Amino acid sequence: MKLFFASDIHGSFVAAQKAIVAFEQSGAKYLILLGDILNHGPRNALPEGYDPIQVAELLNQYADRITAVRGNCDSDVDQMLLDFPMMADYNVVMLADGRRLFLTHGHIYNADKHPQLMTGDVIVSGHTHIPVAEHKGDYYAFNPGSVAIPRNGLPASYGLLDGNALAVISFDGEVLAQTMLS
Repeated sequence: MKLFFASDIHGSFVAAQKAIVAFEQSGAKYLILLGDILNHGPRNALPEGYDPIQVAELLNQYADRITAVRGNCDSDVDQMLLDFPMMADYNVVMLADGRRLFLTHGHIYNADKHPQLMTGDVIVSGHTHIPVAEHKGDYYAFNPGSVAIPRNGLPASYGLLDGNALAVISFDGEVLAQTMLS
């Protein structure tokens, strides 16, 4: 199964469009949104193409394929625009091989502060806008970066789980981080 991860859209219609095009081209069945979907947040500059209403309308077309969690910039008002639930602080996806993906934005739980994980589980978060795909002892940490406001001079990016391969990929196709789940 292929899963597509996007985080920190922050209301950028331009970034949301790029993410949807990449999602459709990836062949992934589901789109996982890791929070900060519609609002830019008070600490961020307005991203290119800021239009939360258009972002909501675009994403709502994929509501039956989206699993989402709440970011620190998401609110009840944002939820009113979306046709899929996104107000949970975390969600858990069970993979066919028995491992869990613990999905969260990263402001409450993250790779360094997380609930008890079993060997081989993956903590998947956004929030930092910095790509990560690494084995951390008994578990894996995965962060697809940001589709709208990347940091540290890195390009905008998304994540993909394809079989046992976890990768963070720029919209130009460059692999920014990757690991294999064993």
